[in-house]
Amino acid sequence: MSGNQLNLLALNKPEIRTLHLTWFAFFISFMVWFAHAPLMVVIREAMNLSEQEVKILLILNVALTIPARIVVGMLVDKHGPRFMFSSILILGGLISIGFACTQNYQQLAIVRFLSGFVGAGFVVGIRMISEWFPARQTGIAQGIYGGWGNFGSAGAAIILPSVAFYFGAENGWRYAVASTGVLAIVYGCIYYFSVSNTPKGSTYFKPKKMGAMEVTSKADLLLYILMNIPMYLALSVLTWKLSEKMQWIDPIVAYAIYGTLIVLYCYQVWKIIQVNQSIFHTEVPTLHRYAFKQIAILDLAYMLTFGAELAVCSMLPLYYVDTFNVEPIMAGILAGIYPFINLFARPAGGWLSDKIGRKITLGIVTCGAAFSFFTLSLVNTDWALWSVVAVTVVCGIFSKAGSGAVYAMVPLIQRRMTGQFAGMVGAFGNVGGLAFLTVFSFVSTDVFFLTIAITAAFVFFMLLIFLDEPTGHMFEVLEDGTVEMIDVK
Repeated sequence: MSGNQLNLLALNKPEIRTLHLTWFAFFISFMVWFAHAPLMVVIREAMNLSEQEVKILLILNVALTIPARIVVGMLVDKHGPRFMFSSILILGGLISIGFACTQNYQQLAIVRFLSGFVGAGFVVGIRMISEWFPARQTGIAQGIYGGWGNFGSAGAAIILPSVAFYFGAENGWRYAVASTGVLAIVYGCIYYFSVSNTPKGSTYFKPKKMGAMEVTSKADLLLYILMNIPMYLALSVLTWKLSEKMQWIDPIVAYAIYGTLIVLYCYQVWKIIQVNQSIFHTEVPTLHRYAFKQIAILDLAYMLTFGAELAVCSMLPLYYVDTFNVEPIMAGILAGIYPFINLFARPAGGWLSDKIGRKITLGIVTCGAAFSFFTLSLVNTDWALWSVVAVTVVCGIFSKAGSGAVYAMVPLIQRRMTGQFAGMVGAFGNVGGLAFLTVFSFVSTDVFFLTIAITAAFVFFMLLIFLDEPTGHMFEVLEDGTVEMIDVK
């Protein structure tokens, strides 16, 4: 294998086999995470749920994913992706079976909230793929992993309704959901015995300290502390929506959650300072430095790309029905085109990054997202439906290719902290989805699309000014104190 060529059929090569085993693990975790979505109509009728209760379940499904990706990112750097992905699949499978066994709405809500943990599995695979593929191929490999794995939500939509129908209307959804849990548990065991954290003879680098990222300057320390604020704001907005908008949480409970989030943020700031206290006394050698601004820009870029993907996927069927009077079934089919784009667009973003460079690719996709979403904001009922669908497809191509381009760069900053970097960037994707959906709940559809376009333009100028193309080499210190050089070209 040379250059950027990736023979996906070469299963005798351990790196290709690891790639396929890992994207399929992510595929199953996404099936488990979104198993309820295509069955929600049946669940609503079987459990006699109100529209408000259904909306709450959908929100709870993504709530835990934001902090979970941060925590899992730390754990994968310490324990390795083999153990972590197997554990997430097995635990997620048990949670899925628990969801299938629930008897009332309170149980549904609690288990649905816990299922958000499964969404953190994405972070684990990022570290695994970065260990097995060189820098010149990591973009396309990460794109295949993310794009094909993300298709698990579409897989659930295609497969599970048929399974539910086979077992009958009343309890069919339980068998369908439970089947994904059993599949996850079985594959979790298979994955553990089928992969290793690194190729034979390679070193698995670990962070020197746990609990927070290591940074290499006082300015980076301040930026790191500030970049944690949006995640706590997102959880606060989520609490506000459940309390004020949906009136599902008592105001006293909401205030208690706000207070808890403030305490947790203060604790995290203390932990960040504790982990990095050495930079106040000694200067970090140039050899071991990295610029945290790289992670901050990638946070914003993924907040745009994956955040837009989550938000648009959530509102697109309703958009076609309300704006163009499309029948609900046809609206679902047209909206279903959007997740299919992941199969080629995300790998394409990674491949282009490998081919022409990380920064220029991110510039192209964010600029393209700005123009395409601006065009979508101009849509009105005079437009032909096919042209609207075409524009949404273009928007999807740029946003999903952008996600691939982001994670083509994440592993090239500091190998031993790839999991933590991937966790923080991934969490910002969920923050973006929640932020855009919150905007959508207050404004018209055209303003919603315009907001995404303006965000894309802002991110474009930020990366143009502050993002640096990875060049040269990374350096990692081995356990015996010697230094290993890793090519990032």
